[in-house]
Amino acid sequence: MEDSKRSETWKIAAFYKFTVLTDFEELAEKIVNQGLELGIRGTFIVSEEGINSTCSGSPSAIDAILDLIKAHPLLADIEVKYSYADFCPFPKFKVKKKPEIVTFRQKGADPRETVGEYLNPEQWNELLEEPDVVTIDTRNDYEVKVGQFKGAINPITDDFTEFAEFVEKELSDHKDKKIAMYCTGGIRCERSTAYLKKKGFKHVYHLKGGILKYLETMPQSKSLWEGDCFVFDYRVAVDHDLKPALWKIDPETNLPEPMIEAEVEKIADRRRSGAIFKKPYTY
Repeated sequence: MEDSKRSETWKIAAFYKFTVLTDFEELAEKIVNQGLELGIRGTFIVSEEGINSTCSGSPSAIDAILDLIKAHPLLADIEVKYSYADFCPFPKFKVKKKPEIVTFRQKGADPRETVGEYLNPEQWNELLEEPDVVTIDTRNDYEVKVGQFKGAINPITDDFTEFAEFVEKELSDHKDKKIAMYCTGGIRCERSTAYLKKKGFKHVYHLKGGILKYLETMPQSKSLWEGDCFVFDYRVAVDHDLKPALWKIDPETNLPEPMIEAEVEKIADRRRSGAIFKKPYTY
């Protein structure tokens, strides 16, 4: 993107919706054409089962690409979570056509058929204060280590496709308990709660809009969130105000780790320069 654009605030939009997109290939082509014209960065995954994206651009560009998506009658009510950065958090613009908008590879995990009960942030806090609630973080181990809800179980997975194995080994004796699940933006919980419902779990709940919506709407004084929230882009993590947090990716381990004071400005300057990093999210 031109130097004049780099100095502007980048608007970041995260959204998804499960539906029936029989014309997903046509929609993908429209996103490609308009996204290139607008200078959009980030990834769009489109499928017969819906759309999933986190993307960035100038505020007007993000508004325009969302106008295109919401023009589709089945996507008009799609919910969007916004945040901002003073650098572009994505190196490229990608539109992918896939069988699943979030990969799980398990039959009977279709949120269009059944899903857990949605809870807003206030309801979520109330549930977590109840005794005997099993709270599960559906994200990967390296994400959990950046931040989590107090008392949540870490399934210790490296990929979301491993979550089903965790359910079989660790949760099969808890089908009558209240299960509360959360993830970054909500999409993995759509899949995981659908899976648990199909497996016979009776009381399944999930945080609507995920951690990002919780941080956006819940005052810190009432928040049950501890730490920062990992995101899959050059920001690495965001704080409770949804601003880039002081995390980086270690180029040796490819895992998140806190920045040391001496490198904070160096990394910030590198990110604002618009450089494409050799390894994602580092310097």
